[in-house]
Amino acid sequence: MAYDFQVTVDCTDPHVLADWWAETLGWDVEPQDEAFIKEMVAKGFATDDQTAHHRGKLVWRTGAAIVHPDNGRRMLFQFDEAAKTVKNRVHVDIRAGEANRGAERDKLTARGATFLWEGRQGPQAWFTMADPEGNEFCVS
Repeated sequence: MAYDFQVTVDCTDPHVLADWWAETLGWDVEPQDEAFIKEMVAKGFATDDQTAHHRGKLVWRTGAAIVHPDNGRRMLFQFDEAAKTVKNRVHVDIRAGEANRGAERDKLTARGATFLWEGRQGPQAWFTMADPEGNEFCVS
């Protein structure tokens, strides 16, 4: 049996990082239901400190997700108070194409990414970069 899955990224500011990745990938930030959040707090199933305001909306403090606009694939950004300290064991590869790789690197750097190094294996080349929280990803 084949399983569906999502990639989850631990981060210190899930809503800001979800916004950054949604713009980077051309995906959508998954909306959160403010009425439901308020109801959960009112009924005692959650507390006010488990919520936050982001872009003027009430959201769950501990997570935000982005979704592919066509196929519903999902990437979750989950709060972790510890800042990233070591290299990722899993990372995202963005396939921009050889002709667009340099322009994509420059665009992402202008938006807060960090260029780390250029890699090559035979005819394949990529840039290893880091998002605003230091999570590595590649542009190929």
